[in-house]
Amino acid sequence: MSGRREFLLAAGALGMAGAVPALAAEAPLETNRIRIARTTAICFAPIYVASEGLLQAEGFADVSYEQRGISDAPSLIVDGAADFGATDVSSTLVNLDRSQNLVVLGGLHGGCYELFTSGDVKGLRDLKGKKIAIPGLHSGRHLTLTAMLAHVGVDANKDINWITNPAAESIRLLADGKVDAYLGFPPEPQELRAKKIGRLILSMTTDRPWSEHYCCLIIARRDYVKSNPVATKRALRAILKAAAICTGEPERATRVLVERKLTDKYDYALQMMKELSFSRWRDYDPTASLRFYALRLHEAGMIRTTPQKLIAQGSEFRFIDELRKELKA
Repeated sequence: MSGRREFLLAAGALGMAGAVPALAAEAPLETNRIRIARTTAICFAPIYVASEGLLQAEGFADVSYEQRGISDAPSLIVDGAADFGATDVSSTLVNLDRSQNLVVLGGLHGGCYELFTSGDVKGLRDLKGKKIAIPGLHSGRHLTLTAMLAHVGVDANKDINWITNPAAESIRLLADGKVDAYLGFPPEPQELRAKKIGRLILSMTTDRPWSEHYCCLIIARRDYVKSNPVATKRALRAILKAAAICTGEPERATRVLVERKLTDKYDYALQMMKELSFSRWRDYDPTASLRFYALRLHEAGMIRTTPQKLIAQGSEFRFIDELRKELKA
């Protein structure tokens, strides 16, 4: 499908055709190049759907997706290998605590993580002294669970026995009852529920207070944002339009994930696409989400900088504030 047709489709999905000034009336792009961090997280779907004509319609002629081994988006951006990307809130905060070459532009969606348990574990407090499977210490799952546990008064550093294994092995251990909990990441929760592995006790998509905040954020390289404000806004606009396609045409968005070989589990990915709140960028407050998680992680000793300072130094929300006005529903 042509970039022009894709552009109009996205505009229609947002209910704002004609509301955005023509590109010719806007300042020219400082650069037509953008490098986006590629990871295995399929819930970052809008950043991939955006390249299906939307970024090109905004004037980007050189769009590439950068991947380096199993590096996550923050490390690629901090190292200067990528300009844009997405990651979970907790990983964002830990990386902001370490580096100044990272900035949060806005929220991508709410929810996505789901906590599955075995045995007699019925709530977060019951995990004290238990075994929790994670892919690695300081991974997004480890940090997110640390924040969750801190919220209910459990010290993840002292009260939890972390078992590090690849995802497939962790799921097998949960099914065999050899670990007490596993925090699933799409499309794992969809598969775990379908196969009735473990017991779902918490969904960040539906359970408060987690469902009231962003789970994942859009991040960028600070130097890129500083040097290319027009390009930054247009790239963000393309991603938000892509989020509208994920909501309005989940089947098409899911096919993009499969075609890009991000997943071969179409049915589970489609279920995720229908469940996640890709349209919540209009409603959620990214500052509140950063503060909520930062307070938990600071309490747990995972970040040293105060939440107030991290937010002040690491966020740039003027672009999304402008787009909220321009992309009116």
